[in-house]
Amino acid sequence: MVIKTAEFVKSATRPDQYVPAELPEVAFVGRSNVGKSSLINVLVNRKALVRTSSTPGRTQLINFFVINGSFYTVDLPGYGFAKVPLSVKRQWGPMIRTYLEQRPTLKAVVFILDIRRTPQEEDLQMLDWLEEFGVPTIPVITKIDKVKRRELDGGLKRIAEATGLSPDAFTLFSASSRTGREEIWERIEDAFGTSAE
Repeated sequence: MVIKTAEFVKSATRPDQYVPAELPEVAFVGRSNVGKSSLINVLVNRKALVRTSSTPGRTQLINFFVINGSFYTVDLPGYGFAKVPLSVKRQWGPMIRTYLEQRPTLKAVVFILDIRRTPQEEDLQMLDWLEEFGVPTIPVITKIDKVKRRELDGGLKRIAEATGLSPDAFTLFSASSRTGREEIWERIEDAFGTSAE
């Protein structure tokens, strides 16, 4: 995937605020502090297109970015133990679920897990929603550079068992080495049906 342009378009909380449903979309979702923003920035070759933070929960809206003028990447709110008001946390589930259920141009969701963390209830709930709505899912495991090879194998096995997915279903990703970038793009393009370039 050759990235020529990548631009933030708008943020939204409900369907009437979304961008027009005219271009294919790939959405990114995962627990707070899973490395979602860093993954998107590496994919689109931008250092700070998506804001990164050491404080979990900074993404509290649905953020739309147009890539090459031909498709959108959609950054969904991080879930889990973010340091945000409870009232905001309660909005995230319905906000994400509504988007997944009602968005006709959604072609795939990149579902992100941290190699160092066992999937929690919210992660399994997200997988259930993706299956319920028939959304093609691209499972990605981030931060593989943070563990040793033995820990990597053990982490992959643990995550596969917890999610019920095959170890082969996951793409392993590192923001620092960019390992996995091309494979993720290939899977996104497959989901789009044709090259997104």
